Amino acid sequence: MTDSTAHRATSPTMRAISQDAHGAPEVLTEVELVRPTPDVGEVLIAVHAAGVNPTDWKHRAGGLFLGSPPFVLGWDVSGVVEAVGLGVTLFKPGDEVFGMLPYPYGVGSHAEYVTGPARAFVRKPSAIGHIEAGAIPLAALTAHQALVDLADVRPGQRVLIHAAAGGVGHLAVQIAKARGAHVIGTASAAKHDLLRELGADELIDYRTTDFAEVVGEVDVVLDTLAGDIRSRSLDVLRPGGIVVSIVAPATEEETKKAAELGVRLEMMIVEADQAGMRAVADLVEAGTLRVHVDAALPLSEAAKAHALGETNRTTGKLVLTVR
Repeated sequence: MTDSTAHRATSPTMRAISQDAHGAPEVLTEVELVRPTPDVGEVLIAVHAAGVNPTDWKHRAGGLFLGSPPFVLGWDVSGVVEAVGLGVTLFKPGDEVFGMLPYPYGVGSHAEYVTGPARAFVRKPSAIGHIEAGAIPLAALTAHQALVDLADVRPGQRVLIHAAAGGVGHLAVQIAKARGAHVIGTASAAKHDLLRELGADELIDYRTTDFAEVVGEVDVVLDTLAGDIRSRSLDVLRPGGIVVSIVAPATEEETKKAAELGVRLEMMIVEADQAGMRAVADLVEAGTLRVHVDAALPLSEAAKAHALGETNRTTGKLVLTVR
């Protein structure tokens, strides 16, 4: 342990990325905050890496669920347990863990330390480092809850994943494939090679081809885009099929259309879920699930990470490194 690391471990304060107003990435600033202490049933984690997700820059720009600033963003966590609260028996100081803070109000991982419920975390797979582990939780849990818990994807089913090279999308491709599905993805042509490596069976370049004209009938659609894409996805479903959307509630017109077609349209919001995290960790350990990290930036460059994410050109995930 270096002198500076030792100082940080014993300091009553910590570095964090906060904001005092909604706005562009430039509202994010590095601040010094009081280091939290774990409450009953909680763990204090020394954060090594934390993913940056679309929900982060959406909250930064407009608030969504969190109300008015100031606040510290970040739900993904990979790090080392620093201390445990009363009643915690799952982990001890020194354990390497990863997981997702309860969404949306358990936010705060873009900092040197964060507290959260012990059962929001599982042990970090030994096969990956903290950067990869910090990139996985929110996106992988979203994909797992959509495809496994809600859609119940089964062997032989045809699954269409929109924005298949995105943070959620590229993990969803692998989760659907692990369930024995025939996986179809939409993505720009430059990203097709990666998606084939990850298990996609068919790929559609959305820039040149209308998915609705070539995809045929499918059983499940994972929608990360909403709007016209979601409405037209209903048309390619087999009777009894399902579109799972993670971006916005269904409109009255979409709900009516789904009913007329005899299909389902469900909107979900990711939840902290230890059982889901264990399933994700098992896939990682088995080599069935791997995350593509587009860029890993130091905590101090959080604004740059947000700006990169908002280009909608990144592949996979963005990560902030803290230690």
